[in-house]
Amino acid sequence: MKLDLFTVAQGEKPLENMKASCGFAGIFKEIGVIGDSLSSGEFESHDGEGNVLYHDMYEYSWPAVLERLTGTVYHNYSRGGMTAKEYYESWADKNGFWQWNQAYIIALGNNDIFGMNQPAGTIEDIHPENPEANPETFFGYMGRIVSKLKSIEKDARIFLVSMQRRGEPQGDPIICTVADEMKKMCGLFTHTYLIDMTHDGPAYDEEMRKTFALGFHPNAMGYYSYGVMVGNYMDYIIRRNPREFFEVPFIGTGYKNRDVV
Repeated sequence: MKLDLFTVAQGEKPLENMKASCGFAGIFKEIGVIGDSLSSGEFESHDGEGNVLYHDMYEYSWPAVLERLTGTVYHNYSRGGMTAKEYYESWADKNGFWQWNQAYIIALGNNDIFGMNQPAGTIEDIHPENPEANPETFFGYMGRIVSKLKSIEKDARIFLVSMQRRGEPQGDPIICTVADEMKKMCGLFTHTYLIDMTHDGPAYDEEMRKTFALGFHPNAMGYYSYGVMVGNYMDYIIRRNPREFFEVPFIGTGYKNRDVV
């Protein structure tokens, strides 16, 4: 057996070696997911007049897919239409969603920037030790969320997910800029990583939606595929930074191993 099956090959891309099991994404016991309709498994139907109706069907969401594939418990704190602002200011408190987890996945941005037209801002808006000083921008609220999660569990692993490109000449440059700032944001907090679906994932364009969408939102195959991509990206991050995940079982216990630097 070759150990290189479990390590990162030279020049390997994040989604180059896709595993059905999602590999080392399964090392976690509990993960919390903060997101919008993409994370809540939202499907579109039509009423008798042809109006679009939206349904959050969590059992079909990509976190539910990952739960089945990896055996990790996923706590889904998402809802269709969610923004970072609403999550921080009301949704999490109202529903008791500031909960302990070994890791968190945060997948927000579409509603914030394209739905509510909130200024994206930059990482200059983020003050990790004084989050209330963050301005009311997308990155300001993202910083507040991560600071809050770190106050719950300082050693939690945080995975930020950037938006997929849509094949739109006006929107895609904005999406790419936000992804680039997200990458910088990872340097502001310990154990924080970017799942860069903008640059490494497929474009969620008209051609992709022909097979993987039901309206604008994904269909069941689309959510499944997205879950497999997120899980394999996590596996890639862990294989690339193995020592940073040695003590995952000790998160929240206070235990340490002196050999892990």
